[in-house]
Amino acid sequence: MLSDTYRTIHVPTKETLYKEKASKFFGYAFPVLSEDDVKDCLGVLKKKHHSARHFCYAYQLGVSEIRFRANDDGEPNNSAGIPIHGQIQSFQLTNILVVCVRYFGGVKLGVGGLISAYKTSAKITLEASDVIEKTINTLFLITFNYNLMNTVMRIIREKKIQIVRQQLEMNCEYEISVRKKDSETIYNIFKNLYQVEIKMK
Repeated sequence: MLSDTYRTIHVPTKETLYKEKASKFFGYAFPVLSEDDVKDCLGVLKKKHHSARHFCYAYQLGVSEIRFRANDDGEPNNSAGIPIHGQIQSFQLTNILVVCVRYFGGVKLGVGGLISAYKTSAKITLEASDVIEKTINTLFLITFNYNLMNTVMRIIREKKIQIVRQQLEMNCEYEISVRKKDSETIYNIFKNLYQVEIKMK
C-alpha cells in the first residue's frame, strides 16, 4: 500500500546557533514549494547576514517526484550541502529548504570537521522545526446541473470531501480535493452518477 502522506514543516524555523572552534553556524529551515521560493529565502538571509562567508544549503521538493539540490557555497566539495541534505532525508522531510550560514572564526576545521559541523547545525535546526504530516491529494473537477445539487452535496458530506472552489452559473462546477488513496473510489462514484461529469485537474 503506497503512503499518501508526507512530512514537511508548516512555518519557518527560528534561528539556531552551533559553534565549532570559533566558527559560528546559524541554521534556518523554510517551507518551500519551488526554486523561486528557495531564491527568495536565500535573498532574505544574505541581507540579514551580509558579512557571512558561506551560505550552504540543501532543499528537497516534491512528493511523488522528488527534486533536490545541495550547495557547498565555496566550502570544499561535498562538505556542507550533502551533510545538510542527509539530515533532510534522515528526518524524512520534503518541500523544505535548510540553510546553514557560516561565520569563519579563524580556525580551519578540515573537511571532516566541516561535514560534522554542517550536519550538526542542520540536525539542531530540524529538531527545532515544527514538523507536520500532510496528505497527498488529487484534484477533480465535477460539473453537474442544479437539479443534482442535493445528490452531489450528500456524497461530499458523507465522504468528507473538501471543496476547493465552486462556480455556480449555467450549471454547477466544483473543484474538489480528495486524498490519493480514496481518489479512485470517489472518481468512480461521480463517474457512475447520471449527468455528472468528473475529470482530473
